[in-house]
Amino acid sequence: MERTYVEPFKGPLSEFPKDLRTTEGVKTVTLKNRLGLRATIHANVVYDRKDDVDLHLQILVPWSMEDYGKTWPLIVFIPGSAWMKQAVYHVLPQMIRMCERGFVVAVVEYRHSGLTGFPAQAEDAKTAIRFMKLHAEEYFVNTEQVIVWGDSSGGHTALMAGFTADSYPDNGTYGDISCKVNCIVDWYGPTELIEMNSFPSAMDHSAPASPEGRLIGFRNVLDNPEDAAKASPISYINAETDIPPLLIMHGNRDQLVCYDQSLRLYEKMKSLGKDVQMICLDGAYHGSGGFQSDEALDLVEGFIREKRLVKET
Repeated sequence: MERTYVEPFKGPLSEFPKDLRTTEGVKTVTLKNRLGLRATIHANVVYDRKDDVDLHLQILVPWSMEDYGKTWPLIVFIPGSAWMKQAVYHVLPQMIRMCERGFVVAVVEYRHSGLTGFPAQAEDAKTAIRFMKLHAEEYFVNTEQVIVWGDSSGGHTALMAGFTADSYPDNGTYGDISCKVNCIVDWYGPTELIEMNSFPSAMDHSAPASPEGRLIGFRNVLDNPEDAAKASPISYINAETDIPPLLIMHGNRDQLVCYDQSLRLYEKMKSLGKDVQMICLDGAYHGSGGFQSDEALDLVEGFIREKRLVKET
């Protein structure tokens, strides 16, 4: 039987011809969402070594045949852990969903409080931001569109990194690259440590062995107000501070980090004329009751787009 040989197609993908043949029973559907993004995972990428410990990133990069070579906005996500050893893989399902929306995501492992206390976590977050900018070409990052986002203690760390940028605290790794970001997202992060026990909570936040006590060197928070203030993001904002747009999200039934922590930060930001939005998830607990939903991710993405941080590239 004679066969037809067709030369390989060498034109742009958009001009690849459709095969319009069909047969009985075949259903043709035109999809509204044609992006077809998927997440390419670069696992356990070492971005720094501190205190004889390798620090890793889990890097998710959007990929599609149609958009190959395009650069994407970067989310640097810091998982919460009460500043203890993080379970970084637990956030990957949620972050893959953000990657599919068109974001490079770098999930940050920081030095935990069992190794060293504040400010190591904020320093590591800044180093991770700089590493991703340094390797922007490799991971298809648009360095003009960088968001730092964290939940719980990761929210605290995201605030510290976003508020202080290239100033203290900073260990100087990759110091020739700025770690300034374009947007901050804080999910139910501690903001003023000495006030953590001022409202109902399911745990003590002042004892030396508490998460906050461990963070300031295994000391009592109430007995060390200066150190508690130094480790509190709210201490780093004033009228002169240049702060990127901030989105705060918190559940009003949070049993671990009281809702008041976010209200305090929001009210101070508003009083200083800063660009801030706060969303209360009614009835939500600490990291549950809605934070895993597509609606919650929609709110984050909507804020980022509203601030014109996501542009066509």
